[in-house]
Amino acid sequence: MNLTLSIDEQTVKRAREKLRAVGKSVNEEIREHLSYVAGKGDSGAEQWIEELRALSGKGDSHGWRFNRDEIYERR
Repeated sequence: MNLTLSIDEQTVKRAREKLRAVGKSVNEEIREHLSYVAGKGDSGAEQWIEELRALSGKGDSHGWRFNRDEIYERR
């Protein structure tokens, strides 16, 4: 089924940028959300696992590492 939505242009633009970072389209996200709401989606645990897989390896610390002294530094 095709569906027409009225969504603020800036909202769609921001959503596209965020979803692009995890390799998804706005269409995919809406389809998955509607399936979840309708009760036809993955179980909670399976959905979390799939999201973790999608996000795995996407980050880049640019060589920065945690420093134990910095983490526990009191200000």
